[in-house]
Amino acid sequence: MSGRTAHHAAHCLARHHQHFVPVRALTRRHAAAFSFLPTAASPRRRRRLLLPGCPLPRVMVAMNTKDPADEVPTNRVPHLPWMRHPVDIDSFSGYPVTTLPRLDPRLAAAVQRIGIESFFPVQVATWLETVGPGAFQRDICINSPTGSGKTLAYALPIVQMLSTRKVRCLRALVVLPTRDLALQVKEVFDAIAPAVGLTVASAVGQSSIADEISVLIRKSKQGLYPTLDEEFVEMEPQTQVDILVATPGRLMDHINMTKGFSLEHLQYLVVDETDRMLREAYQSWLPTVIQFTRSTNQDHLRLDTAGKTLLHPFTTIRRSGVERGFKGKCFPRLAKIVCSATLTQDPSKLSQLELHHPLLLNSGKKRYRIPTKLESYKLVCTSNLKPLCLIVLLQELRGEKCLVFTSSVESSNRLSTLLGFFEDLPFKFSEFSRLQRESARRKTLAAFKEGEIDVLIGTDIMARGIHIDGLKYVINYDMPPYVKTYIHRAGRTARAGESGSCFTFLRKHEVKTFDKMLKKADDSSCSLRSLPEESIESLRPTFSIALKKLEESLQPEASKKSNSGDKVPGGSKRKRTKQM
Repeated sequence: MSGRTAHHAAHCLARHHQHFVPVRALTRRHAAAFSFLPTAASPRRRRRLLLPGCPLPRVMVAMNTKDPADEVPTNRVPHLPWMRHPVDIDSFSGYPVTTLPRLDPRLAAAVQRIGIESFFPVQVATWLETVGPGAFQRDICINSPTGSGKTLAYALPIVQMLSTRKVRCLRALVVLPTRDLALQVKEVFDAIAPAVGLTVASAVGQSSIADEISVLIRKSKQGLYPTLDEEFVEMEPQTQVDILVATPGRLMDHINMTKGFSLEHLQYLVVDETDRMLREAYQSWLPTVIQFTRSTNQDHLRLDTAGKTLLHPFTTIRRSGVERGFKGKCFPRLAKIVCSATLTQDPSKLSQLELHHPLLLNSGKKRYRIPTKLESYKLVCTSNLKPLCLIVLLQELRGEKCLVFTSSVESSNRLSTLLGFFEDLPFKFSEFSRLQRESARRKTLAAFKEGEIDVLIGTDIMARGIHIDGLKYVINYDMPPYVKTYIHRAGRTARAGESGSCFTFLRKHEVKTFDKMLKKADDSSCSLRSLPEESIESLRPTFSIALKKLEESLQPEASKKSNSGDKVPGGSKRKRTKQM
């Protein structure tokens, strides 16, 4: 083989190996989720304890769905021209509520009633581009750190713009990825919208769809007054709310099944947590919403008895014309606001939104930013000592509210089970994961907010948008895989100008990767935190007993897994293939 041919073969082999990871490496990563297991355990014992975890193919799928945006340097020039010259949110200063230009006095009083005396920079910047000189002539994209006030930034302008409406119908739609986050956003609208006579509803699946329909849709007048003309009843708007906060799944249920539910009068669409909403299809809700709000002149026209054309009396007219120099756009059009702490720069994803002359509001020059008053710490320890280090750290935090993030549902479940075998811990803790029922999760979260629980252990289901008053500490029990994950986890604290701390447990070989990741978030000041060794050593006897109890509790689960594996239909097919 010639030198050139050998070089080419080596290059192809290297490219080939980029797409495959040795099974041994996968096993190590998989075992990291259960890092509290002792290193001296026999391989047979470790396999038995790992049985209830995620199957190996699922780990491989998770690796293939890695967000490409996390591999791209954060200082690159965005592909989209409108993202290259954003409006710097940090250049705005806070405004006292009473001096914000054009703010309705009724809204100013409502905002002050919930304890807000001045607006944050992101709220001022958004206001000036929507209600101020900008007047919603461009779609707004907000990329601002967690806890900076994005919810009120879009809620206040929408409520102000709808305060003069004459006919009640659905005019603003806010879509969020999770039920907890949607209910939290609805609370913000509930605090200000009634002050100007607007009604707010939610469609998140918290109650039955029949209950939601009774709130969203008004009863037909034809049932009350049979002599009314059917054509008039058909023309009358049937939705009886002005603003709807929804999750994608329940929104699609109403679009497909609820009689009278219409988006034809929609004027404002908000897509919160945009990067996640665009990454996950959610039953193709976005193209469906955009399609139902497009101009269809035929739907707006009616003929009278003389054959003359009449305009639908309650139609939101979307006529084509020249709007700020852009031809072929509808006016008044559907105005969109998209926001996230980690807004994507992928053109193919952003194109799904069909943004009109978009304007980017960005905090600072970096793509990713963490709250300014957040203090970051890293703790280096071996895998088998992580539970002990966690207990010692929580003891030092002295019962303050704390969120603990793990890498998987199984890891959080087993960590919670293991801690339950320790007696007389000086803090109260609970698990928060999809293994629990929805009602149980709501009760757990409410107890945590009220201070009845000190420590909440869960996965990234808690990392998106959820606000908890008085939360000072976040602990990454497992290192976050991406910088976006770190930003959303750490962003649960140090919100709304308050201070907070984030601790991350690392193994020695993870330190370099973690430091490199933090540079993308413009956070190079991550201090090394140490824990007293005597405190860790004092817990070792109890830890050994707790591990034995954990092993005993996992044995029934492991046997169930093995028995269910024998009944998998695909198993017999694989055996027949082998025999052939």
